[in-house]
Amino acid sequence: MIFPEFIKPGDTIGVTATSGGIINELKQKRVANATEQLKSKGYNVKLTDNVYKSDSRGCSSTGMERGKQFNELVSDKNVRAVFSAAGGDYLMEMLDYVDFEQFKNNPKWFQGFSDNTGLVYPIVTTCDVAAVYGCHIGDFGMNPWQKPVENALGVLEGKVKVQKSFDYYESQRHEYVTGYEGYYNDEKVSWVNGRGEEKIEISGRLLGGCLDVIAFLIGTKYDGTQQFVEKYKKDGIIWALESFNMEDVVLVTHLWQMKERGYFKHAKGFVFGRPLMYNSWIEQPYKEAIMSILGDLDVPVIFDADIGHKGPQFSIIEGALAKVSSTGGKGVLQYA
Repeated sequence: MIFPEFIKPGDTIGVTATSGGIINELKQKRVANATEQLKSKGYNVKLTDNVYKSDSRGCSSTGMERGKQFNELVSDKNVRAVFSAAGGDYLMEMLDYVDFEQFKNNPKWFQGFSDNTGLVYPIVTTCDVAAVYGCHIGDFGMNPWQKPVENALGVLEGKVKVQKSFDYYESQRHEYVTGYEGYYNDEKVSWVNGRGEEKIEISGRLLGGCLDVIAFLIGTKYDGTQQFVEKYKKDGIIWALESFNMEDVVLVTHLWQMKERGYFKHAKGFVFGRPLMYNSWIEQPYKEAIMSILGDLDVPVIFDADIGHKGPQFSIIEGALAKVSSTGGKGVLQYA
């Protein structure tokens, strides 16, 4: 596994819109403030031309242009990390234009989540380069920074090795009023051990992201899962997954598909984030839907972890060796 160099003050952080661009005025203020806050920490920030653009489909630019602008940041020797501007749809349109060989030969941190799984996942599984499933640039625009954002920068700097579950999370989406808001404290965080265990401890190599996106990568040239799990079978895999908008039938179907393709044969355990939108016509709980496929695997399963769309979230270094523990509704992620 190739690990990019950790970033340090004086380095440049690139920002590009791999999926959606940002045209909302308050969100633009937030990105501008993120840039200033990162500069106050000693970093230079370089935004590509598409960050503040959006077409009728919500895309920042064409797939070709998004790939080109990403490649330009990768080729810039001063840029040591690249953040996604936002999530959205259709990131896959840029994949044919991404120079993955250049990325592998000039590795640097890429960070994003949601639709950015479409880039994080191939970087990890086909390039064998670690990448971060974590917040977009906008979260760095809150004022003041809350602990999850401090952690996010600390992980990229190599200073934060341990992340503890947060006290509260956002149970629903909130509209910005100033553009500088932090995370809302709507609901108490409580991790759930899937089989009712008092304590779970899982050690292995992290892999995962947004299931909605992984589902359409399955079997394509951007899916290196089978070679990845075989290469690291001695370590075992901790699957860190979350879903954006999957009903129970879709969720079950794609987990079944992944299981049938052998993706889970070296799994040490599963950690599921809080789903943003989940629906079941037969009122099947999220946990039950997942356990209908994973229940016969002799590995632990954790639910409602700090991963994904219901922030705040951990910064997960996909490809890294880690230990995840869960007890009494609280959880810890520790990098080896």
